[in-house]
Amino acid sequence: MKKVAIVHHSAHGHTEHIARQIRAGCDEVNGVVATLLRAEELAANPAPLSDFDGIVLGSPTYLGGVSGPFKCFMDATGGMWRRQSLKGKLAAGFTVSSLPAGDKQSTLLSLFVFSMQHGMLWIGNPILPEQHLGVPYDEAANRLGSWSGLMAQADHASPADAFAPGDVKTARLFGQNFAHVLLRLSAERRGLTAVADSAEVSA
Repeated sequence: MKKVAIVHHSAHGHTEHIARQIRAGCDEVNGVVATLLRAEELAANPAPLSDFDGIVLGSPTYLGGVSGPFKCFMDATGGMWRRQSLKGKLAAGFTVSSLPAGDKQSTLLSLFVFSMQHGMLWIGNPILPEQHLGVPYDEAANRLGSWSGLMAQADHASPADAFAPGDVKTARLFGQNFAHVLLRLSAERRGLTAVADSAEVSA
């Protein structure tokens, strides 16, 4: 069983709601189980992340970047960076803002650079915007048109689950894709290991 950590900070519940949809998508794939982890709790001890095969990072976009608590978590992983504890793990990112744009791209870039610093393998969001296929905008997957990661939008001061149906759909598909890629990567690694072992025996 492959394990996915969905590390997130959510001040008002919106980012956590999307994190839960991503977890649901991961859990729909046989052979993968996902766990929600709060960034502010991991800041005290990020070591448990070493036990996961894939890590999905999520933060609200505040003033064009990750939230303060999420940045504290990122900074707390310095020791793991020195030990390369996260090297080779699959990574992806998501963010939520109250505006359709809100400079969410810079938040995803921050999550991407963080993942690259740790030697992780980043995957984006391959979902085609469904409004191009005639699906109503609010119901369309990837309606915001983000490929570097998952973007979602919820109005300021709205209930935690007040997302357009398309954003919820996107989050579940995003989780499914992450899980499928994780399984494929794991199978390819096993194949390479088997080939290497066979070559050693032949030698």
